[in-house]
This record gives sequence, structure tokens and C-alpha cells, in this order.
Amino acid sequence: MYCNAVDINPSCNSFLYVTPEGRNLSETASVFNGSASLIQTTKRHSGSEDLLVGVPCMCEAINDTLTAFFHDTQYKVEKDDTPDTVNIKIFSGLAMNVGDGKGLFENDTITVHLPCGCSSTASDGVLSYAVQEEDTLSTIASLFRSSSQDILSLNPSVTNPDFIKPGWVLFIPMGVAGSSKKKIGRLSIIIAACISAAILLLCVFTIILRLKRRSSQHNVETPEIKMERAPSNTSIAALESRFFPSMRITDIDPFQTERPVIFSLKVVGDATANFDEKRKIGEGGYGSVYLGFIGAHEIAIKKMKASKSKEFFAELKVLCKVHHINVVELIGYAAGDDHLYLVYEYVQNGSLNDHLHDPLLKGHQPLSWTARTQIALDAARGIEYIHDHTKACYVHRDIKTSNILLDNGLRAKVADFGLVKLVQRSDEEECVATRLVGTPGYLPPESVLELHMTTKSDVYAFGVVLAELITGLRALMRDNKEVNKMKSLISIMRKAFKSDDLESSLETIIDPNLKDNYPIEEVCKMANISMWCLNEDPMNRPEMRDIMPTLSQIHLTSIEWEASLGGDHEVFSGVANGR
Repeated sequence: MYCNAVDINPSCNSFLYVTPEGRNLSETASVFNGSASLIQTTKRHSGSEDLLVGVPCMCEAINDTLTAFFHDTQYKVEKDDTPDTVNIKIFSGLAMNVGDGKGLFENDTITVHLPCGCSSTASDGVLSYAVQEEDTLSTIASLFRSSSQDILSLNPSVTNPDFIKPGWVLFIPMGVAGSSKKKIGRLSIIIAACISAAILLLCVFTIILRLKRRSSQHNVETPEIKMERAPSNTSIAALESRFFPSMRITDIDPFQTERPVIFSLKVVGDATANFDEKRKIGEGGYGSVYLGFIGAHEIAIKKMKASKSKEFFAELKVLCKVHHINVVELIGYAAGDDHLYLVYEYVQNGSLNDHLHDPLLKGHQPLSWTARTQIALDAARGIEYIHDHTKACYVHRDIKTSNILLDNGLRAKVADFGLVKLVQRSDEEECVATRLVGTPGYLPPESVLELHMTTKSDVYAFGVVLAELITGLRALMRDNKEVNKMKSLISIMRKAFKSDDLESSLETIIDPNLKDNYPIEEVCKMANISMWCLNEDPMNRPEMRDIMPTLSQIHLTSIEWEASLGGDHEVFSGVANGR
């Protein structure tokens, strides 16, 4: 089924027809990247029992010429595997072009594309089905509560309804059987219902008038009844069908599972004292963040308008799959009352931005040099993880100091994945964005000029973060010479690197809050990494994995330098808890 708008968000929830081949539900869910809770059993006329596996269906471009609806999963190649055996024995004949036309090599992990379908006319969803021996169009239709005509309308390549070949993959609209027959009887039902409704409305109107008259006569004040409004634009049911790995809060302790939990509106309201303004701890372009409590647990809840569903689902899709000590943890989500809610772990010390820029005014001690090197290393690990160590490669697109959070020990976590995009892992790992997003001062030239977006976009922004850690300056600031103009931190760093004496040049812009307590050699090394990341040509920038060893060495050397000073309180300020 062809589509046009490539998107990382599921377009619908679809089904795959799977023969278990001796696998249990959990194993089947794992192989097909589905959910055991959404698997249905179905019996064929022969008596054999097969499975309908619910999966999210997305519009993907799997090569230069084909953009269509697919569900992807990963498969580790075993000895003697061939594309045909993998397709038939492992994926029930549903896989498309296993290995992308290349050879299969033992222990390689390949992406398997499973065609899926979306249709507004299929009340129970669209099923991907590989035709079996002795199947006919009518037997398939009766098996899945469909009709031959509706199946043909979703499969235009089937030109002769009397001929379908075993192995063909058909899209079956489920739950449409008998819909045409019902239409005739519906008219009389609708008329009768309208008459009944009119009579009922008249009765209700009469009762209301009498109650109002009685109320005005006796001047009795009617007590206010508070009711929780039902979910509107985006319902919990819609979320459950879209993000099947989730589970309801009544099923499990949300703080003891790695899978996100669906919270009710009452729970998120009670946790935040109905989103009391005193509980607000942050605000951004996509919503406000509130401190909340569930039992003894502190949480942070981002409240977003339903119109921000694109950003909500982008963040939800990534954080459902990402679990890393340097990435903020998603606990669950909720929806309704024209709002969407994301529930995170609470990161106690706020953002790096607050600790770098006027920290004393915000109630923080200035960060020591060693604390800064630890934060740089932590943030780099979080970014490297989403680039290199997840099944899909993600670009954050909004790396900045306000999106790096610090816990009680001043350890950093990358947050706010509302602008994240998936890019393909290839030699030309590139994507063209539809609009310019991100934060001025952190955007690379290719994003501004050509809307190009790659992992190198995050690397550039991380270079700005390193420059902020060194200088304590903001990414953009007022120009002292021309008040109406803004000056970038990048231009200040580049000017420093034009000097023949880098150490002396850097010493003039190093954060005065450090009070000259830093090892200048390590500062120079971090500055060099920053400038490497800030290269105007993305091809000449490093990947995050390239700078990790150097950042780690800078941190270790800084710890040794700090220890050699014998614990001067000036040097250790802002890092004691972090150690």
C-alpha cells in the first residue's frame, strides 16, 4: 500500500497473520517486534490455530523508488539461512526482499520490512495475509469478517478474483462483513431513534424549567459537583492502540518497570495539585513542566496542548525504546481534556543552563572544572547512545544547556525529545527537514541554509555546549558595541583560536566563576574538541563516538589534578555531591 508522507509516527495499528511455528506468544511478539498483549488467536477452517499480531504501521521509504506502509523488525541471521527460508519459516511469508538483495551472513542483524496496511473503512484494522494452499477469495473473506469486493479494492494488483496464488501477500480489511446489508435496516432504526430522542429532549427541557423555577423561588444554592471530564481529542484508547508496549497503572508499579504506563487524568491531576502554578518548574515551546508526587516518588509532568500531538508522539516513540542512565527516563503518559501529558523521572537539580548562567541568582553554587568535565562526558554518552546504540538512529535536533538536566550528584541526563527525527544508518546519513527547528545559537549552517539534518547537527550543538561549559557565556548574547545586535559564542571561540598563544587567549574568556581554578591544558583540549564539533563542514566534524575517549581522558586527568591540590574548598565547590 503506497503512501507519500514518510513519518516516524505510526499511521495506524495493523495486524500480521502469523503461523507460530512452535513459538509461544512472547517469542512471537519478540520476532515480529509486536506486543504479546495485542496478539489474537484465530482458527482456520482446517482446525489449525494461528495468530493475528498487532503492530504499528508506518509510512517508510525503503529504497529510492518505493515509499509504502511497512512495519520493521530486526532479525539475527543464523547458519544456513537464505532469504526464502527466513521469509517463510520465520516471518510467515510476509517479509519483503529479505536482505535487500544481498547475501545473508551468519550473526549479522538485518532489518526486515513487513508490508502492512491502513484503511479508514476497516473497522477492525487491516491484516497482512500470505495466501495459503487451497485459499480462495471467498474463504479468506469469511475467515476475517471481510468481503471479496472490499479485499479487491485494497489489492488492485489482483485483476482476476478467481485466481490468487499461494505466497501472495494480500491486505484484508477486517470487520466490514455485512455492512452493506445493515444500511437498509438502519434507516428505520435512525427514524425511530430520532423520534424517541425528540420526546426525551422535550421531557428533559420541561424538567429543567421546573427545577430552575423552584430554585429561583426558594433561592437554594445548588452544590457544585466536580467531575473528571472524559478524554476528548486524544483518548487513552487511541494511545493504547498506537503505543501497544504500554500498560495501565493498575496492572503494575510504574516505578518498577521499564515500560511506560498509562496514567488517568485523575492521577496526573492529583500528583500536581491540579497543575498548581506553584508546582511549575519549567516552560518551553511545547508545554509546561510541573513537579508532582505519586506516593513517595517525585515526578515531572509535561503538560502539552492536544495541537502539539506531533511533538508528543515523537518524544513518546523514542523514550518508549530508549533506556540509558544519561537520558531522562519516561515513566508514562496520559491524554484527555484537550491536553497530552508525559510523566518523567524528576531530575532534582534543574538544567545545566541554570548552573552556568548567573548560578548564584538561581540558588546554585558555580560548577567546578571537574564537575563540568563530568557533565560533558555524561551528556556526550546520552547523545552517542541515541546515535549509535539504538535500533533506529535518532537525531535529537535540540541539544542545548537547558535540555541537559542535572541530578542530585550533578550527573547529566539529556532531555526533551520533542523534535527528534529518525535517520537511516548509511554512508550518507542525511535527511532534509520540512522546516527549520531548533534553537538559535546551536544550529549548524547546513540546517539554516539547506534544512539538512544529520547526527552531525547534534554534534555541532554539543560543540556549543562545550563552549558554554568553558566560558560560562550564553550561546547568543547582546553585543556590547551594538546593543541592537546579537553576538554568538561561536564567533568568540573562533576569535580565540586565531591567536598564536591559545592558552593566553582562552584565559581571557574562561568562566570567571572558576576563579582561575582549572588545569589550562585540559581546558585547551576541551576547547579543541568544541572547535572540531563546530566545523562548518559537517563532513569534517567528528561523530560523538570519536570524541568520547578524549572527553573521558580529560575528566580523569582533571580528577587527578584536583586531588593533587589537597581539597581546596574553592576548587571543590559544586562537585562534592557529584563525587
